[in-house]
Amino acid sequence: MKKYEVMFIVKSTNEGDTIKNTAEFMKQTVSENGGKVVEFNELGEKKLAYSIKKEISGYYYVMTIEANNETIKELDRKAFINENILRHLIIKLDEE
Repeated sequence: MKKYEVMFIVKSTNEGDTIKNTAEFMKQTVSENGGKVVEFNELGEKKLAYSIKKEISGYYYVMTIEANNETIKELDRKAFINENILRHLIIKLDEE
């Protein structure tokens, strides 16, 4: 399996439970599709550089995962259709 870093921004206008559930949804998506969450960091609420879908701030999360290509495709698909996620980015980490 390859290592990836996933960053996603959750709408800050949601309630606290919805924000936490969205973060858990992303972790579960990785686990359910054969991946492994190595590290998970909540960076907190930050102001966005520009408004996205009329939102001016969001909750930032970064996680390091080990996954195969199918897991990454499914994570990307689910993050894209989840209305609570403003943006997401998946980066493949270099092999050491």
